[in-house]
Amino acid sequence: MKRIYSVITGTGSYVPTKRMRNEDFLSNVFMDPDGTIIDKTNEEIVSKFEEITTIAERRYAEDDQTTSDLALIAAQQAIQSAGIDKEELDYIIFAHNFGETQVDNNRMDILPTLSSRVKQKLGIKNPNTIAYDLLFGCPGWVQAVIQADYYLRSGEMNKILVIGADVLSRISDPHDRDSMIYADGAGAAVIEAVESETPVGILAHATRNDALEYAQMLHMGYSYNPELAEKKELYLKMNGRKLYQYALTYVPEAIKSSLDKLNMPITEVKKVLLHQANGKMDDAILKRLYKLYNLNITEDVMPMTISWLGNSSVATVPTLLDLVNKGEFLPHELNSGDIIVLASVGAGMNINSIVYKIP
Repeated sequence: MKRIYSVITGTGSYVPTKRMRNEDFLSNVFMDPDGTIIDKTNEEIVSKFEEITTIAERRYAEDDQTTSDLALIAAQQAIQSAGIDKEELDYIIFAHNFGETQVDNNRMDILPTLSSRVKQKLGIKNPNTIAYDLLFGCPGWVQAVIQADYYLRSGEMNKILVIGADVLSRISDPHDRDSMIYADGAGAAVIEAVESETPVGILAHATRNDALEYAQMLHMGYSYNPELAEKKELYLKMNGRKLYQYALTYVPEAIKSSLDKLNMPITEVKKVLLHQANGKMDDAILKRLYKLYNLNITEDVMPMTISWLGNSSVATVPTLLDLVNKGEFLPHELNSGDIIVLASVGAGMNINSIVYKIP
């Protein structure tokens, strides 16, 4: 008996060309939350940062680029890769967290919505192509894919474009060491309803929210520089140590939860595409996941871009997927029949996971 499955038919991504290496931060004045200058040399700060996160460089948008500009490029690639007419799209779901920021200020601009801006830039005339934004922290793109799955399996929709893009460089405090984590980027995928007698595409997913105890681990706050703080501008702030422990505790459980819905062991998973938040944290999450099955990792199942692309929020997972999908991240590759996991964790706090079978 045939069933409707949600299948990714095209992917795209945009990696900004502006490289920001760790040495580019040596002239920053880093401060503690109380406004005092950190009593270490910047060489020490930067070296320790790379040791903890594995990040050596990240990408920033050019001054004349906005979030929707980055998203447009990724969306065009995904549409072309899928080989569809853009007018056939039923939905455009755009996951982001900070709207359309400009280089001269960090104010969040979400009117019109970024999804509507991309629809306009794509030149889509169809009024039945519904465009809306999704704010869900770093797991936003994965959650948008989950929403798309529900739409497609309803039998009422056929093609959905899911975009994830953020420009974090403009909302990070230059006086906060954590600002070196953040990056800019965009990723997208076209997802289509496919009838199949055998399971394919999205097989299962799971999402959890732990707002009661952990909602404030990522939040907006004033600059650590007292002079900037007086201007009342808000910057992205993070309780890194507590977030690290939260992710290690709950992300493996969320991934296992999605696999358990299929009674599928981790040994059947070919690749785990995990949100690129922190290199050492992601490695620890994967090890903890395998320990839930009383196993050790025996092969390279997790491609990582964090060391050279940094943390681009909602863009990390779709960018990873696109690079691997297009054979640009060898030796990692995807073949028909492979089972992969897409998973993310971030502000809210939110965690989600998708089990996907390559057609």
